[in-house]
Amino acid sequence: MPNGWIILDKPRGLGSTQAVGAVKRNLREGGHGKAKVGHGGTLDPLAEGVLPIALGEATKLAGRMLDASKTYEFTVQFGEETDTLDVEGEVVARSDRRPPLAAVAAILPHFTGAIEQAPPAFSAIKVDGQRAYDRARAGEAVEMKLRSVTIHSLEMLGERSGRPVGSSFATTAGRPDPFDPAAPLELADSVTLVTHVSKGTYIRSLARDIAHALGTVGHVTYLRRTKAGPFTENQAISLDTLNEIGKGARLEDHLLPLEAGLDGIPAHQLDPESAQAVRQGRVLSGMPHPDGLLLAKAGSVPVALMEVHAGTAKVVRGFNIPDTAE
Repeated sequence: MPNGWIILDKPRGLGSTQAVGAVKRNLREGGHGKAKVGHGGTLDPLAEGVLPIALGEATKLAGRMLDASKTYEFTVQFGEETDTLDVEGEVVARSDRRPPLAAVAAILPHFTGAIEQAPPAFSAIKVDGQRAYDRARAGEAVEMKLRSVTIHSLEMLGERSGRPVGSSFATTAGRPDPFDPAAPLELADSVTLVTHVSKGTYIRSLARDIAHALGTVGHVTYLRRTKAGPFTENQAISLDTLNEIGKGARLEDHLLPLEAGLDGIPAHQLDPESAQAVRQGRVLSGMPHPDGLLLAKAGSVPVALMEVHAGTAKVVRGFNIPDTAE
């Protein structure tokens, strides 16, 4: 039974649950039996990009992926706001204002760092025991509470970001209106941004709030996740490649090891006696490691994720992977 990660480059239009189903089907058709499969962080159907899929014992680490930071590229189209804050919704507000690129560049630092945002009404967050999107679809006015998130970085992407932008804030009398199409400033109908964010961040809300701060409205027309935790788009395989696995292509050529999801966590080699103790869930003492997580291994086989405190290591997650050397 396979243990590890498949990183899928999820296409637009495919839900995360559907992606998990596609992996299960192709593994079964490829002769890999009924593998346990789970994803490491939902990606909206209208979004594309990196979706980590955990197989076998790696599913025990899927929850850690939910807590991991993520990187996105997204396009904000100015002039219309929709109820879903993306292209799927109905237009609820319009504006003929288009911000200068200089104003976009100037506003981004104000959305960097710890911020508060209201999630979209069309989201899976529960409000009084019901999913917010169910209430919104029923026509209810859903009040979403502010939540704290962290925007680690936020900048413009593409050709425009490589060109100097002039200031849109003059100090002399008679300065041009930055929203005047006749002003000598480059106005943006849309802008593509790249951002590195903490868990719980809604890119659609970020796009809405940026547009509001620029004196206009907007919605997301393109969203791609380029990194999730330690996994990048360079490691991702297409749906076509996944389907080839179902037709007999080697899974091993695309399967990342379980420990790939523990990037940055040091490994500790166990002797046979200690490996047996850890498999039984026992505590190890006299560990010469600083406090924190470590990956306990027996040779090349992951045995457990352990938490070290004051020289004592306790099992956080045990992995039931047979030692092929035994």
